[in-house]
Amino acid sequence: MEKRSLGKSEIRVSPFALGGNVFGWTVDRSGAFEILDEFTKAGFQLIDTADVYSTWAPGNVGGESETLIGEWLRKRNNRQDVVIATKVGKPMGPGKTGLSQKYIRQAVEDSLKRLQTDYIDLYQSHDDDPQTPMEETLETFTSLIKEGKIRAIGASNFSAERLARALEISKTNGYARYETLQPPYNLYDRSIETDLQPLCVKEGIGIISYYSLASGFLTGKYRTDADLKKSVRGRGIGKYLDEKGKRILNALDEVSAKYQASPASIALAWLMNRPAVVAPIASATSVAQLQDLLKAVEIKLDAESLRIWSMEEKAAQVS
Repeated sequence: MEKRSLGKSEIRVSPFALGGNVFGWTVDRSGAFEILDEFTKAGFQLIDTADVYSTWAPGNVGGESETLIGEWLRKRNNRQDVVIATKVGKPMGPGKTGLSQKYIRQAVEDSLKRLQTDYIDLYQSHDDDPQTPMEETLETFTSLIKEGKIRAIGASNFSAERLARALEISKTNGYARYETLQPPYNLYDRSIETDLQPLCVKEGIGIISYYSLASGFLTGKYRTDADLKKSVRGRGIGKYLDEKGKRILNALDEVSAKYQASPASIALAWLMNRPAVVAPIASATSVAQLQDLLKAVEIKLDAESLRIWSMEEKAAQVS
């Protein structure tokens, strides 16, 4: 299977990342273990999570996803076979937020403990932190790399201006640089193509997209207001049910029929074909769902199919 580098780092992964945001939320321990087993059995490596997953679920305090992944790593004894990406910076309680040296030092130890590992492959700034000097953040990350606690760093939810500034600081001071960017990116939301994606192409930064299926909208399951009641994620999908969204679904249906594949796998295959994209992130709540998503790697969209998406983007800009 093809492998792609996380930026200019030595870490190489297959072009699909498993989202761990559902572990400890809509997927329990046994379900998580089954999904993770299937993912690795199929030859994939990159597992994306965050310390804050999943504070939004009733009764949760954060760290639930990392804890389940850590238990699985210990049970399977396969740490060397996977690439673990987690994040720091979003609120985890009073005084537990941001990218200061003090908090990063505390947060990384907490994540390592939950993950039951002595190193994190990709440690990502979950949000930009304007209150902390970038020099302080990047110097801290650099020290953690030297100490062997993390291998590479990435950024999430950064503007192009702030990401460029961070890269400049790293270059000037000899600090580790952000090797990856994790932004929202899918067939509906293509805003990164204006400035962030060109910057990543120019600087050799790998994109690991989240909301790759637009919270499930691009699976084709949600086509009417009534459909939004199908899952707990449904209420966040209503914003996609506009004329633009309907055009995208129609185009997805057309290409899906051509390749005899699901809309979800076609949407992921499109992302895998985009400039600088290393691996789109998608989560699964069952083994069957995961198996369908993984088919995206085998789909090679032809020029005619890709042209449909170019036409759709132009139509969206006009409307």
